[in-house]
Amino acid sequence: MIKMMKGGKIKLRDFHEAKWDEPIIFELNRKGERGILVPEVEKEIEEEVGDGISVLPEHMIRKKPPALPEIAQVRVLRHYLRLSQETLGATINIDIGQGTCTMKYNPVINEVFARSPKVTELHPYQDEETVQGALEIMYKLDLFLRELSGFSRFTFQPGGGSHAIFTIMSIIYAYHKHRGEEEKRNEIITTLLSHPSNAAAPAVKGFKVINLYPNEYGLPDIEALEEAVSEHTAGFIVTNPEDTGIFNPRIKEFTKIVHDVGGICAYDQANANGIIGIIRAVDCGFDLGFFNLHKTFGSPHGCGGPAVGAVGVTEKLVDFLPVPLVDYDGKKYYLNYDVPHTIGKVREFYGVFPVVLRAYAWIRSLGAEGIKEVARVAVLNNNYVMKKILSEIKGASVSFPKTKHRIEQIRYSFEQLKKETGVSSEDVIRRMADFGFHLWTSHHPWIIPEPFTIEPTESYSKDDLDEYLTTLKRVVEEAYEDPEKVKNAPYNCPIHKIYHEPLEDPKKWAITWRAYLKKRKNWE
Repeated sequence: MIKMMKGGKIKLRDFHEAKWDEPIIFELNRKGERGILVPEVEKEIEEEVGDGISVLPEHMIRKKPPALPEIAQVRVLRHYLRLSQETLGATINIDIGQGTCTMKYNPVINEVFARSPKVTELHPYQDEETVQGALEIMYKLDLFLRELSGFSRFTFQPGGGSHAIFTIMSIIYAYHKHRGEEEKRNEIITTLLSHPSNAAAPAVKGFKVINLYPNEYGLPDIEALEEAVSEHTAGFIVTNPEDTGIFNPRIKEFTKIVHDVGGICAYDQANANGIIGIIRAVDCGFDLGFFNLHKTFGSPHGCGGPAVGAVGVTEKLVDFLPVPLVDYDGKKYYLNYDVPHTIGKVREFYGVFPVVLRAYAWIRSLGAEGIKEVARVAVLNNNYVMKKILSEIKGASVSFPKTKHRIEQIRYSFEQLKKETGVSSEDVIRRMADFGFHLWTSHHPWIIPEPFTIEPTESYSKDDLDEYLTTLKRVVEEAYEDPEKVKNAPYNCPIHKIYHEPLEDPKKWAITWRAYLKKRKNWE
């Protein structure tokens, strides 16, 4: 790590993360060991409500108990506390290298709200009369997001960005089906540098996907869009700014081209941190879109969950939203299932309420001007980092250098560093971990050679940014002075080198413990 010294200079300082040779919890299993003994049900209660099993259909009753790990409380605590010591995050280190994830400060007071028993003890089957406060928060967050986007209604059912995109594709399909055009309207257009789910979700839904490639400025080619649209165009979905941090200033021309052939335009605003409160989706010509509440809106990213992809639509698509919607009749809040052309539920219950609550509290604490300031500072930080990297870090370059429209993050390249030293961006990533820092690794397939992405957000001070950049500069200096030292990293942290060969062979994948046990028998 590094620290400030007198005179404002920054120097490297020692860092060494805890490193435990910790098995996965299934390997800690000891048959018969227990962390808690559940008391037997009193006879009077069993006579009143039954044994809890007999009422289940026969085909739903397990033939044998699930193979869960049997382990004592103290060993459970040791296991998870050891793992926690091997974890970095936005509240532990300066996490601007987790590009595209909008790692920012999530106010602790909002965690207090979310962990209150008034929230954690809610049950989705409670009577509406008993959850008026929760429904009010959902209803009012909907109103806030309408102001920020220009959309007419929101749903909080989707459990993240990819789920939100699938919901959007379901709405687009339902809209064209209602018009009797679902067979003809079978193509979705997106861009190569949008989030991968922008292509994956429509493919899962059964659409043919057309990708627009970037021009020399990193922008999707508008002439290619004009050639791609037709009577078969169901819709267009785009991330703007894309994960390169480049904003398309001609986006309204794109949406008009799609609208002119009868298509629907969807806005992926998963990374809205540099534009929130500055531009609105409807003003860019979009018919629907989504925000990730677990990124821009101050709810923790969670590395896969919990999350909410809040989907908003214009008036013409409100009748296709998932049910239920939260409405207010002037006296009470209620769940409204009367949505004429609804796509139905996209998950069993309404959504992840603690995430909704955190986003609501974040917006209320900032207000309209505060939200605009979030965007302004995020853009300022991003451009400061870009200037420092291009002027001080040898071997680094910016993707699509001709463009002027940099917003909240940038995808950089260490292509020159690799050519001159043999040190790759993944080598640099592992060496940065020795200093308690991180660089995002999820760039495959590499459209930009030797990529790394930095997203400063509004939460980091100039000192924080300088601290991170000083370490990155030092690692690059090591690459030129002693390449093998960087290539053989890490030394001070629990991560290891990742060998891609097993990752490229599905036969060697084991996503679950059960799958691993089955495959291990074959390997043996």
